[in-house]
Amino acid sequence: MADLMSGIIKQMGAGGLSQLAGALGVDEGAAGEAIGMALPALLGGMARNTAQPEGAQALASALDSHDESVFSKITDLIGSEDGQKILGHVLGNKQEATAQRIAGGSGLDLGSVMKLLPALAPLVMGFLSKQKQSNNLGPDDLSAALAGERQNIESKAPGLGGLASILDTDGDGLDLGDLTKLAGGSGGLGGLLGNILKG
Repeated sequence: MADLMSGIIKQMGAGGLSQLAGALGVDEGAAGEAIGMALPALLGGMARNTAQPEGAQALASALDSHDESVFSKITDLIGSEDGQKILGHVLGNKQEATAQRIAGGSGLDLGSVMKLLPALAPLVMGFLSKQKQSNNLGPDDLSAALAGERQNIESKAPGLGGLASILDTDGDGLDLGDLTKLAGGSGGLGGLLGNILKG
């Protein structure tokens, strides 16, 4: 199974980052920092949702209507309706709070982050759909892959409290206390994104 976050970033590529930054009218560095915070939030929200069998089944079914072709039309995803629907399932009522924290940690304004998140959500779904089809994954496999990604992110960004500490315990979205740490420093996930794109 591919490293999900790294796989998404690699498939997006430096060209995708440039397209997103250009469409939003923002600096590529700030966009990269925001993506480095947003992807763990999205993947972590999916991991929480798929911890229960019904959530895993719902994701598996939803992936059937997504595919990797979404990576060829990245700029069309800015503020997309499909992305908004995905965010509703993944982040629930924590969407704006998540965006506010990402804005504070990345340097992007709130409006830009609110456009970026719906663009990233279909990319995550498209990549997961590719993994599902390529590896013949069922709901339990997807749940395990997302749970493993939490650990994977923690291992690449040690000392940040881990992705598990970002997720809350009441099942109502995200505890955003550590999100700003994820983009900071050479060991942060913003730095990880830069290293992947350079590699």
